Amino acid sequence: MPFELLTPFTKVKPYQEEKNNRRQIGIFEGFFNPVHNGHLLIADQVCQFLNLEKVLLFPEYSSSDHVVRMLELALLEFEQNNIGIDLHAHQNPGITSYHLVKMLIEENPDVDFYYILGGDRVGNLDKFYKIDELVKMVQFVGVQRPKYRVGTSYPLIWVDLPTMDISSSAIRKYVKEGMKPNYLLPNSVLDYILKEGLYD
Repeated sequence: MPFELLTPFTKVKPYQEEKNNRRQIGIFEGFFNPVHNGHLLIADQVCQFLNLEKVLLFPEYSSSDHVVRMLELALLEFEQNNIGIDLHAHQNPGITSYHLVKMLIEENPDVDFYYILGGDRVGNLDKFYKIDELVKMVQFVGVQRPKYRVGTSYPLIWVDLPTMDISSSAIRKYVKEGMKPNYLLPNSVLDYILKEGLYD
């Protein structure tokens, strides 16, 4: 059945569906190398906007152990109770989003999962492994990113957030060039990067 084309300009009201006894948790996959304030803003605001229990950050497998430590430092610095870290993807090589969601559902049958996507990934939903099955297992949530204006025919909730043009690749580039990317990421994460000599 075709779906109406949803774009970042589709107006979506805050989540008003009646709550049942099921828990509702957000999934936010990424390399987080390093985690920055844009990631944290998305996780926190989507959590509040959709009234989720929490949002879990899933660092991908190719991420180093430094990534996990930087995520821990970021959450400690901001004392985020509504954001957590899950290492399912980090510890399982070759895991796809489909397999990750399937695993989470099997382990948590009382939870409805909301899969958060940046605008840059929304346009690639058709390339997700077993996307037709995945859309039946999880609610996709799209978040705008500067420079990306894409739509999709897959069912998706758009959440309007302040856009921050921050990327991990830009932060790595700044550090490599000897600049300090102040205000783009948590201070504790920047201190860790400099102490460990990452991205030199």
